[in-house]
Amino acid sequence: MALILIATSPVTSHFYPMASVVHELVSRGHTIWWYAGKKFRAKIERLGATYKAMDAAYDFSGMSRDEAFSQLRGLRGLSALTETIKALFIEQAPKQMQDILGLLNEFPADVLIAEEVGFGMGFVHEKTAIPAVAIALSIYSFGSKDTAPIGFALPPNSSSWGRVRNAALRFFIDSIALRGLKVYIDQTRTGVGLPILNRSVLERIVEPPNLYLLGTIPEFEYPRSDLYEQTHFVGTFTNQPVESFKPPAWWDDLQGNQPIVLVTQGTLANSNLNELVIPTIRALAQENVLVVATTGNIALKDIKLTSLPDNVRLEQVIPFYYLMPHVDVMITNGGFGGVQLALSHGVPLIVAGATEEKPEIAAHVAWAGVGINLKTGTPSEAQIRDAVKAIQRDPHYKQNAQLLQAEFKHYNGPQRAADLIEQLLEKKPQKKR
Repeated sequence: MALILIATSPVTSHFYPMASVVHELVSRGHTIWWYAGKKFRAKIERLGATYKAMDAAYDFSGMSRDEAFSQLRGLRGLSALTETIKALFIEQAPKQMQDILGLLNEFPADVLIAEEVGFGMGFVHEKTAIPAVAIALSIYSFGSKDTAPIGFALPPNSSSWGRVRNAALRFFIDSIALRGLKVYIDQTRTGVGLPILNRSVLERIVEPPNLYLLGTIPEFEYPRSDLYEQTHFVGTFTNQPVESFKPPAWWDDLQGNQPIVLVTQGTLANSNLNELVIPTIRALAQENVLVVATTGNIALKDIKLTSLPDNVRLEQVIPFYYLMPHVDVMITNGGFGGVQLALSHGVPLIVAGATEEKPEIAAHVAWAGVGINLKTGTPSEAQIRDAVKAIQRDPHYKQNAQLLQAEFKHYNGPQRAADLIEQLLEKKPQKKR
């Protein structure tokens, strides 16, 4: 059995997909140390892994993005994507590397596993040559001649004209729009003793891993003729949560005749519920639907509503594993894990994404025909209400979501990921110490 070292950023949406893979690896007898935020210690230990704290690196678990990184407040579009990557992941990478190298002195791992933005683990991989696995918790992050760079939220185009467009946009990103980030990345790498990588901006942070496991299916991702060969589609990273679930008192209301509309702003970009959750509650107050709204990091007592409509059920957290089978429409700011879970249950989507890579996820939803991209992070009540009615009126959204649901059934993300990790371990590459 192998010694496996895992690192995740202290973000809830990054923890739970990884937990499904850890559950599978532990069940196969592997020994796991998991470097993560202190908020996750009890959950990690319940899974049978050994928790390791973040010492040098910033542990912002339990905080919203705006609480932890006030400089990101109000950013939208490309600047939101790049500044978030810089603040949450690149700036933390050298300190994460320091922590992880210290752990390796005690725990000679056979393989390293992190999410695709786990750049500290990527640095360690380059320094030690220990095989690395990236669990991709969002859209495919490498460039392609068939797609525009991440940040433009454009559909794919592999025609001759499309490839010219894509190349021109890559040149603009690398030479003009993200020139400052490019310099910062190069300085970060040289600062930890690694050479500069001669690649596009977002691909020059770390070397590609030995395995890149995408938590979706090919039907949701843009077609590309130049996928990295180590890329594998594995389906959703979902398992029954490690915590016990006590349904709220209103749970039987889900068995009624009203369509169920779920609205969420996820677990990171949720400091201002006036962006999506509260407008949705108001927009649907008089509609024949039951609205289930989750607030994430915001306590219910802090929700600024004079009164709660009769057709709304408000909770801080509900495990979507239990809720999604009841949902008819999901309104979301575009968190990747929630989108994939919804589609794996055949649930059409309404996406209002403006931060991180969420506009890209919204564009994927529209391209796949499984929902509506509102093209804003702050939709009006009328936009939300009209979108819900459009989903209900046009059966194609539901039909397309059900087609993807049928494809998801061919995959078991945790099992497939564990199989591929074990295949990598069988190769037993020489470690560099």
